[in-house]
Amino acid sequence: MPRPPRSSVPRRSAPRPRPAADYDAGRELELVVGPVAHGGHAVARLDGRVVFVRHALPGERVRAVVTEGGPKFWRADAVEVLDDASPDRVPSAWPEAGPDGVGGGELAHVSLAGQRRWKADVVAEQLQRLAKIERDVVVEAAPGEDERGGLAYRTRVELVADAEGRAGMRKFRSHDVVPLDAMPLGTEAVAALADAEGVFSRRWQPGARLELVAPADGSEPVLLVDGELWRNGRADRRPNARRAVAEAVTVGDTTYRYRVAADGFWQVHREAPGVLTGAVLDAVGDVSGARVLDLYSGAGLFTLPLADAVGEQGRVVAVEGDARAVKDARRNAHDRPQVELHLGAVDRVLAEGDAGGAGVGAADVVVLDPPRAGAGRTVVDAIAGREPSRVVYVACDPAALARDVAYLGDHGYALRSLRAFDLFPHTHHVEAVAVLEK
Repeated sequence: MPRPPRSSVPRRSAPRPRPAADYDAGRELELVVGPVAHGGHAVARLDGRVVFVRHALPGERVRAVVTEGGPKFWRADAVEVLDDASPDRVPSAWPEAGPDGVGGGELAHVSLAGQRRWKADVVAEQLQRLAKIERDVVVEAAPGEDERGGLAYRTRVELVADAEGRAGMRKFRSHDVVPLDAMPLGTEAVAALADAEGVFSRRWQPGARLELVAPADGSEPVLLVDGELWRNGRADRRPNARRAVAEAVTVGDTTYRYRVAADGFWQVHREAPGVLTGAVLDAVGDVSGARVLDLYSGAGLFTLPLADAVGEQGRVVAVEGDARAVKDARRNAHDRPQVELHLGAVDRVLAEGDAGGAGVGAADVVVLDPPRAGAGRTVVDAIAGREPSRVVYVACDPAALARDVAYLGDHGYALRSLRAFDLFPHTHHVEAVAVLEK
């Protein structure tokens, strides 16, 4: 938004109201923990009040400390198990992510098998509550996960410098930064990049944002500091400095190669691109000669294998709202003439097609991989209006998935299959690939 003329800017702004003090924060509670819920916590009740408890497991009696109070519910961290420790409880794989620690590792105290059951319960509960669908869910592990103990899987890690310039991560639902000396969820290549650039040993500008990117196939890694390329201990401001990384994804006997902006979107788990691409190809079935709509297509992770699946007589129409991602996708798919790329917000591009403009027309199959908020009713309505025989929905949030499945159900689409994948071990996040048909 353009800045208003100087004459129209008031000389003095009205004081902002101060947030009310949270007098309940710090209060100690004794709780018996109930079922898991979406968001990485379990639910307990105390004198009629709901308490969302992190770092606990169902059935445990715990001592917990309130982190946020409120008239309807509290949030709390379990700091001690008093009785009935769950058989799924294990020594934390990442103690720095425990109570009062960094966010991003809220299930590190749960066995890997227990984490998958936890996530399966959440997906099933969201489908039942929001879509009125009863479904048994099994969460699958990525290859090599148990051998690695659910660690060393992230090819992309984001850190922030604290007030003293030490690299770390923010606490859960807080701006406070906890300094770290390692990030165990990062791959070996991420750790090597951190060592080479002194990420955890040097002092950065307070508040600096650090992004470490190390492709799983061993391609050259990249460190960005506040969006600026950093190499050999200093900013690399050369106009031709490389700001993209090379990614390779093998599905079956085929390896697909991609160029991706270093700070652009890419699946963070080292195995996720291959796992999800294989699941999507299985889900779409035989699409030889078909017209496939690939929504929220990013740099073309699914676009390239879908182009091979439809063949020269088919068509893949990809829609993405990020200009850099579309630029990368154009380069990645340059040798596949059956790919058609559209830059623009998905709802707008679909609406243009509905109005007979230069948007997107009919589709035999629709694949969509929306952000965490999901697709929403407008996009779902536009998809259904194209009357595809099959919709393949890749989801990173079970609540958004269940809501959109319900919207598709309003158009006569039924959930035929669902696969869930644990691509974020030690966190509450889970990926799913759902297939809906009319």
